[in-house]
Amino acid sequence: MSSSSASSVSSALAPYGWDEAWAGAFAPYEAEGLLPGRVVRVDRGQCDVVTAGGMLRADTAFVTPHDPLRVVCTGDWVAVEPGGNPRYVRTCLPRRTAFVRSTSSQRSEGQILAANVDHAVIAVSLALELDLGRIERFLALSWESGAQPVVVLTKADLVPDAVTLAHLVQDVETTAPGVPVVPVSSHDGDGLDVLGAIVGWGTSVLLGQSGAGKSTLANALLGEDVMDVRATRDVDGKGRHTTTTRNLLALPGGGVLIDTPGLRGVGLWDAETGVGQVFSEIEELAERCRFHDCAHEAEPGCAVLAAIDSGELPQRRLESYRKLLRENQRIVAKTDARLRAEIRKDWKRKGAMGRAAMEAKRGAHWRS
Repeated sequence: MSSSSASSVSSALAPYGWDEAWAGAFAPYEAEGLLPGRVVRVDRGQCDVVTAGGMLRADTAFVTPHDPLRVVCTGDWVAVEPGGNPRYVRTCLPRRTAFVRSTSSQRSEGQILAANVDHAVIAVSLALELDLGRIERFLALSWESGAQPVVVLTKADLVPDAVTLAHLVQDVETTAPGVPVVPVSSHDGDGLDVLGAIVGWGTSVLLGQSGAGKSTLANALLGEDVMDVRATRDVDGKGRHTTTTRNLLALPGGGVLIDTPGLRGVGLWDAETGVGQVFSEIEELAERCRFHDCAHEAEPGCAVLAAIDSGELPQRRLESYRKLLRENQRIVAKTDARLRAEIRKDWKRKGAMGRAAMEAKRGAHWRS
């Protein structure tokens, strides 16, 4: 590729996140005459790819591995054929980050929602009571993906009392240590400047339940009504799936936004590191426990339980931490034979300890 051609590609694709590192990763495919592009939408084995020459429709048949985490996804950078009918995506460039959740199927497969993401924007509607456990679940997946999470409290205009709104923000900040929490009203524009500054560089994926106001928020950031918006139900604040596919859009002020369909289920997928990041205060406390393998249940010298007794740590946080760790362990165990064996071994050890304790108790009873 000539220097003028490279410059043309760079200027055309820069709004979608193209940089020198991506150009270097694509270099081996230049000699084959392939075109670089970014996937903006995937639908039934085909995808829309933005290239320096415009938008192309391409088939993904050449890149459909058995591993569902390697299928072509919105946000991927790809090498695509310059012509042909049909035209094919030949390969995906190595991903920098990937947002993955587990599917609801019995096979416990992972599902990739977006690739090469810098920010995970978690939209939470203030039209409903805050579900802190669900926020923690989204945060764990976000941290695990390699993206920086941001919690956006949408429909802030529905909470006109400033003191009440401040308390809600504080509740989420406690749940999301180290994460920006931004109350936003797409209706009157409050908070959009703060959010716009955060998502004004890199790629952001917009996540949340149906009815959280994601499409309205996307339109506000885009400055025009690109995404369809439907009214939520008054009875429960939920909405229908306005967005049915994942769409990648360049923001006018810089940055790229991937809007996603509403997520009913947010299952963890090998997210132990992400869970640890969400509950960093518990893991820091655990380092001060007397026993390195403390389960924080009834062990003497447990710093976590001491923090609960003193009021430093809410009981709800510990219960949520345990729940997400157990869920993640079950998911990983389904695909990791060695871990399954370790879990069975641990169950047997705990069972033997329980039986020994019962025998000792019975012996003491008979001796008395």
